[in-house]
Amino acid sequence: MDDHFSRIYRERAEAYDRMVAAEDCDGRLRPAIDSICPLRGARIAEAGVGTGRLPRLFVQAGARTIVGVDASPAMLELARRHLAAEAPPGSGCQWRLEVGDASHLPTPDGSVELAIAGWVFGHMTHWHPGQWRESVSAAVAELQRVAARGGRQIVIETLGTGTEVAAPPNDALAEYYRYLETALGFERREIRTDYQFESPEAAAEACGFFFGEALVTRILKSRWARVPEWTGLWWRVR
Repeated sequence: MDDHFSRIYRERAEAYDRMVAAEDCDGRLRPAIDSICPLRGARIAEAGVGTGRLPRLFVQAGARTIVGVDASPAMLELARRHLAAEAPPGSGCQWRLEVGDASHLPTPDGSVELAIAGWVFGHMTHWHPGQWRESVSAAVAELQRVAARGGRQIVIETLGTGTEVAAPPNDALAEYYRYLETALGFERREIRTDYQFESPEAAAEACGFFFGEALVTRILKSRWARVPEWTGLWWRVR
């Protein structure tokens, strides 16, 4: 597995972290998650923590414990740095981040109120094109395993960057999203999570390495300092 995104996660974690720091400029993601699963006092397990974007929200919301994995040591290094600043020892939130993947979350059966995966399972549609359904089902089963009875499982994915209408960015993701809803019993919620930059030029520079030249052209032509972004939350109850 050595595609565009895996190389970014492995080699350009700092640039990725700067980009996602500009997303959700109106702060809609945390309330949306909290409305599905109250975060204060919650025990949380996350597959694909990246540079710690979601764990930081969980700490700010008063989560009790956070356990997470990511396949990229470079991403985890940044996540640990951010969480050490956000939740130092004695802060009231215990956290542990490990190198790993979605097939194994290092926490016992039924041990968390929230099992979550942010912007990770969708990659399986091109990392495992012939068997992505099996890979997604196994990853979702791991969320199911660690969730307590009555706990929530949430899968977060993109519904479009640089567009005013929420929609899957490609046919493979559209099929995956239908699979979550029809085969795996998830409900969907859509929220707007725009990026905000200082200028269109800053937006183009920050987004280009990840999204490509087509988005750069759209940003500069439209003079967007605020880049439209849609996010989907798929959720179900254990």
